[in-house]
Amino acid sequence: MIPRTNRFAALFAGLFLAFSMVAIDHAEARRGGSFGSRGMRTFQSAPPTRTAPAPTAPVERSMTPNTGVNNPARQPQAGLQRPGFMSGFGGTMMRGLLIGGLIGLLLGQGFGGLAGMFGFLLQAVLIGGAIMLAIRFFRSQSARGPALAGAGNAPASRLENRAASPQQSAGSFTIPGFGGGSGGSSPTGGSEEITLAQTDLDAFQQLLTDVQEAFGREDHAALRRATTPEMVSYLSEELADNAQKGLRNEVSDITLLQADIAESWREDDRDYATAALRYESRDVMRERASGKAVEGDDDHPTETTELWTFMRENGSNWKLSAIQQA
Repeated sequence: MIPRTNRFAALFAGLFLAFSMVAIDHAEARRGGSFGSRGMRTFQSAPPTRTAPAPTAPVERSMTPNTGVNNPARQPQAGLQRPGFMSGFGGTMMRGLLIGGLIGLLLGQGFGGLAGMFGFLLQAVLIGGAIMLAIRFFRSQSARGPALAGAGNAPASRLENRAASPQQSAGSFTIPGFGGGSGGSSPTGGSEEITLAQTDLDAFQQLLTDVQEAFGREDHAALRRATTPEMVSYLSEELADNAQKGLRNEVSDITLLQADIAESWREDDRDYATAALRYESRDVMRERASGKAVEGDDDHPTETTELWTFMRENGSNWKLSAIQQA
């Protein structure tokens, strides 16, 4: 027989484990360095450039709905996985069963409660597997018919266009003092490619400095002037999270090293441009109370490469609308 004191200690340990799992799930859901909106191209990969030749991380957090218009193929993006049985409801159920069996064992029901839980879990897995196999079978049968019916009617020119490289329509852009780069375009229905002027590139370079310094000062008014409302919400959330932890993220001495345009386009009354930016900055995380640096170094600037998307509406000033990690 387990002493009463030990039972209560074990019970609280089990409850703590359960709440820890929930907290970890929430933290993972919020983690991600690519956020914002790129209009109809939010869930499309930006073309590679000289500044950012490697594949870019997809947008992970966005207020733009991921519909067929924004993502015609509706394929899972690189780095993202479709939720399986062990995630979502299935994962929650399994964790609940494991925790319930553990608590039952700790409360004195012995391994019988744990065995009963595993028996029920095995039945649930078998039934769930059978249902999933049936769904996949019917989906494959329903999709096979239309695919075979339309395969012989597709014109050859359409297949060639699908295989065409975006770099075929690349354009060159230069920022004085930092060299130039080539950017491609990824035509999307409802959008048209546009040409940028040097004044636009100068505005992008200035916004890089304005946004970084405003974030380092925790200047919400300046962030509202330089970014879209969606970006303000994400950046303000990060500032609030730092403040809750007693930290302050200081960013200064921003120097643009290289930049080029990946793509630029128009959707109705909005213009978009995605620029690959490689820059240096002094990025230091400090304790609010003591000013002690807990991350970063004042004497050694860090180098970062990101894709920033800018948006302007009805010919107004450009604003930052998305950041993607390169």
